[in-house]
Amino acid sequence: MKTEFDVVIEQDEDDYYVASVPALRGCHTQAKSLETLIERIQEAIVLCLELEEPATTHFVGVQRVTVTT
Repeated sequence: MKTEFDVVIEQDEDDYYVASVPALRGCHTQAKSLETLIERIQEAIVLCLELEEPATTHFVGVQRVTVTT
């Protein structure tokens, strides 16, 4: 069975790509390339699904918010 998940991808200060799956608590990984990151997050999703059911949330989008500090 194939299931799709929303994956949030960011790049950290060391130029690593970091991926997380909001629907699966604690499901994340990192890699130096996007190609490797996708392979790793697919593996992480499979492992996370063995431990828990995905949350029933739906990705809405990303919004940049400005605050005064």
